Amino acid sequence: MNDPRSTRPSPPRVGTETAEFKAAALDDAINRLAVRNPLASAAIAFVPWQKYTAIVAAVLLVACVVFAPIGTLLAVTVLCTIGYLLAMIDRLLLFSRGLDAAAIVTVTDEQARAIPDERLPMYTILVPAYDEPEVVGDLIAAMTGLDYPAEKLQVLLLLEEDDDVTIEAAARSGVSDLVDVVLVPAGDPRTKPKACNYGLHFATGSIVTIFDAEDLPEQLQLRRVVAAFERLPDTVACVQAKLAFHNGSQNLLTGWFTADYALWFGYLLPGLMASTSPIPLGGTSNHLRRDVIDEVGAWDGFNVTEDADLGVRIAASGYSTAVLDSTTLEEANSDPINWVRQRSRWYKGYLQTWLVHMRRPLATVRVLGPVGTYRFTLLLAGTPITACINMVFWFTTVAWILGQPTLIAQLFPPYIYYFSLLSLVVGNIATVYMYLIASRESDNAYLLVPSLTMPLYWVMMSVASIKGCWQLVRNPSYWEKTFHGLSGPAPETGPSEEQTP
Repeated sequence: MNDPRSTRPSPPRVGTETAEFKAAALDDAINRLAVRNPLASAAIAFVPWQKYTAIVAAVLLVACVVFAPIGTLLAVTVLCTIGYLLAMIDRLLLFSRGLDAAAIVTVTDEQARAIPDERLPMYTILVPAYDEPEVVGDLIAAMTGLDYPAEKLQVLLLLEEDDDVTIEAAARSGVSDLVDVVLVPAGDPRTKPKACNYGLHFATGSIVTIFDAEDLPEQLQLRRVVAAFERLPDTVACVQAKLAFHNGSQNLLTGWFTADYALWFGYLLPGLMASTSPIPLGGTSNHLRRDVIDEVGAWDGFNVTEDADLGVRIAASGYSTAVLDSTTLEEANSDPINWVRQRSRWYKGYLQTWLVHMRRPLATVRVLGPVGTYRFTLLLAGTPITACINMVFWFTTVAWILGQPTLIAQLFPPYIYYFSLLSLVVGNIATVYMYLIASRESDNAYLLVPSLTMPLYWVMMSVASIKGCWQLVRNPSYWEKTFHGLSGPAPETGPSEEQTP
């Protein structure tokens, strides 16, 4: 693996930067991708042709509903049913591929520790935080718990310069020699990617990763990543660790969240890796080669799911992502309103990312391939759109149960009704079954009830998706803050070396 430091000027020492440097670095952090490749940035949510296409399609749909309501609604029902079936089949296919243990990169404790310290590369950890005084104190313990030479580890705590409460909390916690506080100049958009891009100007590592302030990474994770990069081909640009939660048993919501992550990181992401499809990265514990970060333009300062966007750009640039069998523990969102805020941002960012990469659809098909583009569309556009449509069909089902309106009977003639029934019954049972398998394999018995009641969680997903779609139109780059520290004190240490998520 090439060390990009040989082609970069030395970064300034934290605290020695001039006003001119701060201004230039902030502008680069926000606009790097937008200036380098405007069509690859979400600085503008909809380019003109997308906006006009959406308006024309909406007008045509309304006109068709007015002049041929039954035929139009019937056609929409057929399209939705086909979409549901395709999504269900694809998810089952990914799950089956993820069942293969070879889909996940495994590095044993012995292999991780076998690398001599002098062979370990410089490593930079970026920890963006905003208005999080309640968790920033946990950072030092988590970072000092990592098994990696201190002289080769750089930890940058990225705080907005006007975030007085978090800055004071960091000072009170006694920021150790291992952690440098970088004050990001205040300015919109206040997004995580902007802070990470600014932090890159101080990064000295040839591998860069992101942790949230409340994260508890497994002790050997960094060494496992180094071993994985040495083993994997040079085309691998990112190693994504698994994410799990330390408070999954706090309430039903955290149980749903934990089961959701167990399925996603345990099976679906490895299935994507095995199928060479673009992988939407998790927001933390993605370990990236610094030279590739620079090559692809780093993070988009305007995208609110910068991780998913970067994963697609990595794939579009000819690189790939591997999933590592190492776990970082996080705090599952235990408050429903706070959860909706977080999930609506994710759904909005998924649509942002899809819109950005479909501005030049032929180019996207060329670099991702037909199957990669199809799966990218199903995941990043299909997930939030399906969640929105779910609400319509649920109300339709309730209306049919209560009164059996003639209109609903007309929308579901036998040749549609049986396919819809197949999608409803088989799809839901298959999905719950996948959650049960993922929960069982994660060795968390308390996830049985959350897995069986997962349809209630889907209602919350639908609400969040509708909110995210509305925000995409009204305020696309607004970063809706997720509050942490709601679960009480986190465990004193991260997952043990033998612990499963």
